[in-house]
Amino acid sequence: MSRYVVTGTDTGVGKTLVAAGLAGHLRARYWKPVQAGLDEESDSEAVHRLTEGRAEVLPETWRLNTACSPHEAARIDGVRIDPAALVLPEGDGPLIVEGAGGVLVPVNDETLYVDLFAQWGLPVILVARTVLGTINHSLLSLEALRSRGVAVAGIVFSGYENLASEAAIVRFGQVRHLGRLPHLDPVTPASLADSVTDQIHIDVIGS
Repeated sequence: MSRYVVTGTDTGVGKTLVAAGLAGHLRARYWKPVQAGLDEESDSEAVHRLTEGRAEVLPETWRLNTACSPHEAARIDGVRIDPAALVLPEGDGPLIVEGAGGVLVPVNDETLYVDLFAQWGLPVILVARTVLGTINHSLLSLEALRSRGVAVAGIVFSGYENLASEAAIVRFGQVRHLGRLPHLDPVTPASLADSVTDQIHIDVIGS
């Protein structure tokens, strides 16, 4: 059954686009447990728009006003995120869960996102940029995931092709290359769906 967590090496690396593309292609349920930042389109709203009904977008457990780390956004809102309440949605069929920021982003003052990933027990798809610095960020993220015993399904690169960096990450990280989501301008449901179909190894992810 196709049930994955999609996380990134950092914020803004394209994990929401990857999550939306996979959720739409697999006709999966999509869940963003914690949304921090409500001034602009939320990740769940973006996925709903980009999948055009092909994915079932589940409600977030926490919706926080400030666009920052969830633990700080929760403090500003006067609430505390309880990891015990962040249980995977019940039900059958494919499921895509999207993290926030990078692997080591705090959920609260004691828990990191990687701890949630270990709690959920789902394989992780790591999304990484192809720009300068991606080798270090990607390898550190892989180390952090594996240190908690989290299975890594593979890595999806986001951006313009960078064969040298991609090859180095795959080799040193001993991780499966799941494809690359190219730079999209504009980002539309059609351009995203076509790119996922053409560029991402859906046969591996969907198995």
